[in-house]
Amino acid sequence: MNKSIGKQILETFLFVTVMVASFGIYTADNEIYIDQSGATSNLDIEQVGGSGNIIGGADATAGSSNMTPLDLDGTTMTLDILQKGSTNKFLGDIWADTYTGYFSFIGDSNTFNMSTDETNATGADGSNVNVQVTGNTNTMTLNHAMTALAANLDLDWTVQGGGNNITAAIDVDGATNYMDIDGNDNTVTYDGDGYAGGYFYLDHTGGSRTFNIDQESTQDNDWLKITSVGSNGTVCVTQSDSTTSFVC
Repeated sequence: MNKSIGKQILETFLFVTVMVASFGIYTADNEIYIDQSGATSNLDIEQVGGSGNIIGGADATAGSSNMTPLDLDGTTMTLDILQKGSTNKFLGDIWADTYTGYFSFIGDSNTFNMSTDETNATGADGSNVNVQVTGNTNTMTLNHAMTALAANLDLDWTVQGGGNNITAAIDVDGATNYMDIDGNDNTVTYDGDGYAGGYFYLDHTGGSRTFNIDQESTQDNDWLKITSVGSNGTVCVTQSDSTTSFVC
């Protein structure tokens, strides 16, 4: 279902099994606010065209000053998010035990800021997250779980474009993180924690890069591989157990 929407807030409270249809948005400064709770849910959102569109909106200025971030609560979720345009924002909180997320951002100066189960309310086990970014000067921030009780995360990033800033804080046992970055002036900050360790792989092509990678695990069992082709930049990698801290 596609709708042309000027400035609109969509609020849905959904329980048990949920299907939210796709919303196509074609004018600037549209806002979507969804507060959803239930066991099993599928969410599909598209914002296409224009600029300044918002999904969530903790700091929304286009319309309502009372909007809170996208808030999704449940056991099993599937998310499919597309934002196409410039200066768009995705700001969301996800509380789920198992979820699959596909996030696609096409355009310049977009913001992606998402947190998953920061207080271990649901466990955040068995998550599969795919983030694709095409464009320049985009800012991507992902916080996934904040306790070592979460497990089994498969996180894939594909970033094409210069000047991107990616920050990921992961506290998951056995997390696997793949980053494929093709572009210039990239900054990657990765903080991986957990009891059993994790795997981080970065494939980078481009110049003027800065990578700050920190892996800490109680069993001191982390894996890291970086392949980087380009000139200039600073690369800092630290690996330690959970009782030792290093700063790049």
